Amino acid sequence: MTSYRIGFIMDPMEKVHVEDDTSVSLMLESQHRGWDVYYLLLNDLFVRSQEAMGRGTPVRVDLKSGFQVIGPVTTFPLRELDVVFIRKEPPFDMDYVFSTYILELAASKTFMVNDPKGLRDANEKLFILNFPEIIPPTCVAKDPEILKSFLASVKGEMVVKPLGGKGGEGVIYLHSGDRNLSALLELSTRSGTEYVMAQRYLPEILQGDKRVLILDGKPLGAFNRVPAAGELRGNIHAGGTCCKTSVTDRDRFICEVLDDSLRSHGLHFVGVDIIGGWVTEINVTSPAGIPEINGFEGTRLEADTLDFLEKRIKT
Repeated sequence: MTSYRIGFIMDPMEKVHVEDDTSVSLMLESQHRGWDVYYLLLNDLFVRSQEAMGRGTPVRVDLKSGFQVIGPVTTFPLRELDVVFIRKEPPFDMDYVFSTYILELAASKTFMVNDPKGLRDANEKLFILNFPEIIPPTCVAKDPEILKSFLASVKGEMVVKPLGGKGGEGVIYLHSGDRNLSALLELSTRSGTEYVMAQRYLPEILQGDKRVLILDGKPLGAFNRVPAAGELRGNIHAGGTCCKTSVTDRDRFICEVLDDSLRSHGLHFVGVDIIGGWVTEINVTSPAGIPEINGFEGTRLEADTLDFLEKRIKT
């Protein structure tokens, strides 16, 4: 068994829910294969003598005891890692952007998931605008009056979301009869100073917000997130319930539409959110879903993912 070195750039350990975290699933599979696993924060990335460097903590992870540090923090050139899995949760702020420039210095030597330049180019909200045939009517603006005009064009119902959020944070439903409409648009755009995305309201959200994981351009699996009673958002962080679902012909068509662009951007592992057959977001920073899909389907998607990594390392 060949031993590889893999680094995971993540959030602080104490913020990780070990029992249902996709990064942990990937770490466990890496350990099972005898790989050396290193844990890094964004703060552990730096440049010295024009070379991208990292301070990696060697770890093992266990579903019961969590993270275990198994050696001293080691400083090394990132090119000495075979794979870097970039799994830092949003917000996608300038600190995140600067980290992608550092990572890009090592991308010619180390396989990056996902490609740092691709992460910069593919904002999780705005990237969908490249695929008008598979998204609902959408508007991106700062000006509340422009957003009101869009609301009228979609028959008086829309959803507004910030461009840099996660887990359903800041997502609001608006309708033309709401007496608070102007105030809510002022709040969401910070009085016209920040861009938001508005999309036609999709009533199919009541049946769920499907997450399709894509690996190397092909659907890996899917699960559904059904909103809690009285809630708009299906996100788990917002109280949504995970349910079993299947990959449909429509989902496969969506993957085909996205395939060339994902590959050209080096986006190997992504999560697509689909409501009523329409793509609402393309998650590229830290798509989740492996533990959920495994639980419903009896699969081991982390093994499929590591198989893919091994093939890419060897080529």
